Amino acid sequence: MSKVKRLSVGLTALALAATGSLVACSSADSSSSDSISSSKALGDSLSESEPEPNPYLAAEKFGITHIDSAQSDSFPAAPPRGTFHIDPAAMPRVPGGPVNIMTLASPNPDYWWVSSTSGPRYVDVSGGGFKEVASMDTPGITPIPTTALDQVLNQQYSDTGQIETAIAQDWPGQNWQRLINGVYGLVDKDNRLYYINQNSELFVFGLKDKDKPADGIQVVAQRDLKPLLSTAGTSLGIPENIVGLSMTYDGHLIALASRAVFVFNRDLTGDAVQLRIGDDETISNSMAVDPDGGLYFASDKIMRKVVWKDGKLSTEESDGAWSSPYDFGRQPPAVKFGTGTGSTPTLMGFGKDSDQLVVITDGADHMKLVAFWRNKIPEGFQQKPGAKSNRIADQIAVTAGLPEPLPEFVQSEQSVVASGYGAFVVQNIGEGGSPDRLVDVLANGPVAAPPHGMQRFEWDPKEHRWTSVWARGDVVSTSMVPAISSGAGVVFVNGYSKADGWEVTGLDWKTGETVHRTIFGQSNLGNGAYALIEAFPNGDLLFNSVGGPFRAKIADR
Repeated sequence: MSKVKRLSVGLTALALAATGSLVACSSADSSSSDSISSSKALGDSLSESEPEPNPYLAAEKFGITHIDSAQSDSFPAAPPRGTFHIDPAAMPRVPGGPVNIMTLASPNPDYWWVSSTSGPRYVDVSGGGFKEVASMDTPGITPIPTTALDQVLNQQYSDTGQIETAIAQDWPGQNWQRLINGVYGLVDKDNRLYYINQNSELFVFGLKDKDKPADGIQVVAQRDLKPLLSTAGTSLGIPENIVGLSMTYDGHLIALASRAVFVFNRDLTGDAVQLRIGDDETISNSMAVDPDGGLYFASDKIMRKVVWKDGKLSTEESDGAWSSPYDFGRQPPAVKFGTGTGSTPTLMGFGKDSDQLVVITDGADHMKLVAFWRNKIPEGFQQKPGAKSNRIADQIAVTAGLPEPLPEFVQSEQSVVASGYGAFVVQNIGEGGSPDRLVDVLANGPVAAPPHGMQRFEWDPKEHRWTSVWARGDVVSTSMVPAISSGAGVVFVNGYSKADGWEVTGLDWKTGETVHRTIFGQSNLGNGAYALIEAFPNGDLLFNSVGGPFRAKIADR
């Protein structure tokens, strides 16, 4: 029986039903009338759960790294429940890495983009297939050949020093800064991929012939953003760089830097509109965007809403802009970057009468889930005890189901997964750690003891507060971004155990029970390395492996 720690949720508990540790059923089960009524009891009505599609992205879902402009990490496809054993080496793969983001659909459902640290790839996914049809190396960056990539990934290691040696020998000159290449990208409605490399060079890629993808990829536009950046060091020990990309709902490209935000025309022509923040702050994650020009991003000290309006970036309260401090702590030894939040902000609540929130995990050594009012603060709302401002709607400690006394750090480098008023967070800090996060992400699990713990929360719009629904202190999530299948009612994580190796674990959104396992075994290709979990419409997993994305064919098993 899987170990679900049930926590007090008030009336919400009436909607929860216990299930077995592994339920083999079809995805259709989750759409039954009982499931629908339970979802409503948990606040999962469509008006609350679905952000407005951005008309300038390639698709309603999968047009941008965290799946949509709200950064929800929520997708509609429904992978089947059950246990599946998959050999990653036997699955169709597009080699590349060590970080691969394939959350980027093209406007044509038969093709998807990969925004890899190796460079852009264009993949034919029609008919249940998975075949690279075009690729390009990251401009300005020495590529890691596939043979060298696999040379490191095909080995088993017993200590961190062996990984450091293997990288030095086979990936010379590579360190954690390589992870920046292509991590935050997007595809626009005209099938152009926007991509940042580790040198803060912005590229727009397109097909040479839109009707013949095999003719290859070309650079449509490019711009060196280094002249716009400060040369002063950041708290991460490197100069300012570009950390995220997004698109406004009126079709302008946004580039978020360590200490600034820039807005460009989509073709990169003209002067950038820019706004700088404090020199004592560092931003290390991307941003969420709303249909009314709200841009939401967090430094290591301050959460902000800046408003894109009339061709300007406004910080004026009269335009709806605001800023709020939040709690931060120390630099953890593994996976996480910086002392503040590890989250790209996530929007929650979209109905006319909904509580409209933006949520992050904070930077405290023992993190909290924090919700900020993203628009008007309700009349008469009183500042919560311990909150640093009245802008904070509520905050709640994350224990991740771990026993007391809690470990030194309970922290996350991942954004908050959101569906309706539900939120899900993972604990990413294990016992080991390396200053080089590229080494760290390969060691975390097989070599160093992996992190355990995750927790599901629910927002109560009547009481304006968080409650905890369930927690799993026994489940592992290493560095991959979790995601929820709204179609299956399952949230997915990627972890490692000595017994079974790497796997994707699916937990029932309502109960926390384990209802899905795709077991990859000891192959390092089962490591998702800071990427996202996602699925194809037929239910196959699209696994963004450290060695390149592959199609885990589970739908017909």
